Amino acid sequence: MPNIKSAIKRVKTTEARNAQNTTVKSSMRSAVKKVEAAISTNDSATAKEVFANASSKLDKAAAKGLVHKNAAARKKSRLMKKMNAL
Repeated sequence: MPNIKSAIKRVKTTEARNAQNTTVKSSMRSAVKKVEAAISTNDSATAKEVFANASSKLDKAAAKGLVHKNAAARKKSRLMKKMNAL
């Protein structure tokens, strides 16, 4: 644990940001898994609904810098490709 006041503050803010980033990343991954689950059950209506949510979460994570924008675009593209194959 740091002794300097500013370093103590940095530790607190880092922990808070890490917690927030973890929740955003986790919800993003969960949304992607829901889309893949809907695709695997051949349910195109549900897949379209959850894809919109997953796409939004991917974009938000990319905007916050948690995921590279190209990685988010790649994931969205692959999900859309799987959905179109239904």
